[in-house]
Amino acid sequence: MIRKILVANRGEIAVRIIRACREMGIETVAIYSEADREALHTKLADEAICIGPNQLSESYMSMENVISATLISGAEAIHPGFGLLSENSRFANLCEKCNIIFIGPSSELIAKLGNKQEARNTMIRAGVPVIPGSDQAITSVEEAVKEADQIGYPVMIKAALGGGGKGMRVAHAKEEFKKNFQLAQTEAKQAFGDDTMYLERFVERPRHIEFQILADSHGNVVHLGERDCSIQRNNQKMIEEAPSIALSKGLRKKMGDAALKAAKATGYVNAGTIEFLLDKNENFYFMEMNTRIQVEHPVTEWITGIDLVKEQIRIADGKKLSYTQDQVNITGHAIEVRINAEKPQENFRPCPGTITGLHLPGGKGIRIDSAIYSGYTIPPFYDSMVAKISVWAKNREEAIRKMQSALGEVIIEGVDNNIDYQYEILMHPKFLAGDVDTNFIESM
Repeated sequence: MIRKILVANRGEIAVRIIRACREMGIETVAIYSEADREALHTKLADEAICIGPNQLSESYMSMENVISATLISGAEAIHPGFGLLSENSRFANLCEKCNIIFIGPSSELIAKLGNKQEARNTMIRAGVPVIPGSDQAITSVEEAVKEADQIGYPVMIKAALGGGGKGMRVAHAKEEFKKNFQLAQTEAKQAFGDDTMYLERFVERPRHIEFQILADSHGNVVHLGERDCSIQRNNQKMIEEAPSIALSKGLRKKMGDAALKAAKATGYVNAGTIEFLLDKNENFYFMEMNTRIQVEHPVTEWITGIDLVKEQIRIADGKKLSYTQDQVNITGHAIEVRINAEKPQENFRPCPGTITGLHLPGGKGIRIDSAIYSGYTIPPFYDSMVAKISVWAKNREEAIRKMQSALGEVIIEGVDNNIDYQYEILMHPKFLAGDVDTNFIESM
């Protein structure tokens, strides 16, 4: 039985995990860099260990430091959260070798699904719809040009080990392909240490629909409905909602069945997300599978009443899911907005600094996931997201109004933020009508 967990993350997700552990009677260990000495997660955990200087590579991304802190603390398990080491198969393998429970899938599964080309081929074999594209990994621009000519333009160029919108470019015509391929490949090498690429036919103006999966080690798999993550900037999500207004009952069943088929085909265990692109003709295509908890998991928790972090821990502890697919009930509508310390007017420039005044909204159906407090200094070394606001109401119209009201209450003094920009999206006629796709921000 897991009695102590080291949380290998920072910010709001570290706080979120620590709170779930508290409710389960599990002790927690926080890790922190020198820049995060006064961070909220270090104050909420039962103990905290400094694992290095400010730079990610020497602290949160240092596998040796994280493993050492776990062994010193006596924690039996590591929860990686999202980002950082959460989808690093080498790190998961190190945990396995050190007899530390990694709260997530096995290192073998992470490696298999982290390679986008291999994941794609797995889905083809399982009969899950995929976007037409390359069947083999591509390393040279010459190979890429030949493959792109066969697929047809526009074509999406992607890093095989990519994520978070990095190592991605669209070539709308052959004339711009070489340049975009080389840019994407260079970015992939810098971000992931690997410049292997693959190509897909570019689906124009799709919706981004993802299904939340839970799977235990006893062969039980369920999905918890979908999230619509179409509001994006540079392939990074900004607003998410559940369920999606674009899905009929029949299409939801069809996509949910495909998501279950995808999870079962890989022998998946723990929480995961199957991401699809949905075109205007209701054709959907597998895009990738994320092997971790997602930033936007609160909207799923709102509509199902299921605590995903607690479920992750129970599954890692060898327990069976306590419900079947028929027992998963979707109720109401939820929306999440990401609050970043950034300046939208200056190309979303990150704006670290000290928070001099803070008021966050409350009330029925409003949830705040955050690690900031008045007097807290946001360090310049990490992601600019400082809070997530999520709301629940009985229908989409009420949920939008509730989110508009909640954003109107937020006060964050001392640092620039994107609240006004998010409010502008929530007031946009196309958003209100549910007429959105992944190009929404560019067309505003």
